[in-house]
Amino acid sequence: MEMKLFENKHVRSVWNEAEQKWYFVVEDVISILTDSKDPKQYIKKMRQRDEELGKGWVQIVPTLAVETSGGKQKMGCTDTKGLLRIIQSVPSPKAEPFKLWLAQVGSDRLEEIENPELAQARMRDIYRAKGYTEGWIEKRIRGIAVRDGLTGEWKKRDVKEGVEYSILTAEISKATFGIIPSDHRKIKGLTKPTENLRDHMTDLELIFTMLGEASTTEIAKNKDAQGFEENKKAAKQGGAIAGIARKKLEQTTGKKVVTPKNFLHLKDNKKLKG
Repeated sequence: MEMKLFENKHVRSVWNEAEQKWYFVVEDVISILTDSKDPKQYIKKMRQRDEELGKGWVQIVPTLAVETSGGKQKMGCTDTKGLLRIIQSVPSPKAEPFKLWLAQVGSDRLEEIENPELAQARMRDIYRAKGYTEGWIEKRIRGIAVRDGLTGEWKKRDVKEGVEYSILTAEISKATFGIIPSDHRKIKGLTKPTENLRDHMTDLELIFTMLGEASTTEIAKNKDAQGFEENKKAAKQGGAIAGIARKKLEQTTGKKVVTPKNFLHLKDNKKLKG
């Protein structure tokens, strides 16, 4: 899963390797095009209003596993062709710019396949445009690589995407920070699903998240954990390693690692437009 930016707003997307195309979270797109605070309700009314779209919705918008702050969850997604059909039913001045953005996203992906380093470079550019520091960006990019390594192991070890990924992620977080991701989000004042928890972590929070997930990966590989239960045990052990280090740091400094600090103020920084 990747976060794409359209006018500085996140659009969660999933690359389908077999089909060689992007699938986008429909709720994110509707939220951007309509500025709706309740995109689910908007979609419901749109499907009722456009009967043809409503009848073909299941074919146009399949549910895919999308990475969220609590792990992977099933969400309605569609490809470029599907989005163009949906946009026909959305009266919005942003429709035409969004179509151009879609074309650019597709072009970018083809370039990234030929040169994988471009993907990381573009991700760095997105975070720079939002106003993050270079040091934070490097930790965030590294954290993404660590997370990808972990989910890659889970996939090989017969852990099911979606609910099981979410549970294991929560186990690592609980052992690392003493809280699950949903509580971590509350502490940071994150209320919208497009507000990625890790994009609002401090340097230390990112570092301990990486330690917990990297430790879990190594334990799963070392013990050849298979299936959900064995990987759940590995998740608790990996998170505990990071948790011990966190507690020692807190005892030494007298400061909590988990803080209410977030980066919501960066939303008003210069925009990276598609």
